[in-house]
Amino acid sequence: QVQLVESGGGLVQAGASLRLSCEASGITLRIYPMGWFRQAPGKEREFVAGIGWSGGNTGYADSVKGRFTISRDNAANSGYLEMNKLKPEDTAVYYCAAARTRPYSNMWYDLASEYTYWGHGTQVTVSS
Repeated sequence: QVQLVESGGGLVQAGASLRLSCEASGITLRIYPMGWFRQAPGKEREFVAGIGWSGGNTGYADSVKGRFTISRDNAANSGYLEMNKLKPEDTAVYYCAAARTRPYSNMWYDLASEYTYWGHGTQVTVSS
């Protein structure tokens, strides 16, 4: 059974940092591009960051560029999202995802439809 499990969310004040983790089981995560998405109440799910399978190619939404860093540890079958200088508008449920149909692709993908496997999300709340 394939599982992606996010962790590391929480309630923080504006300006703080959080590090989200995504651990995979039942899937060789390390060969697939990964992405992080988020969904705020009343809004559609949106792309946050993506990373190719080797970790050498990354992309970000304009709203988080310069503040968030996506990375992965293929030996640990895990991915991460380092979030700095958090803002109230970053409040959302954050999801990690894997693009199973794109093995060994070093591209990053900003469309949710590219991703096959999804975690259940972790809540990030940033107070002002």
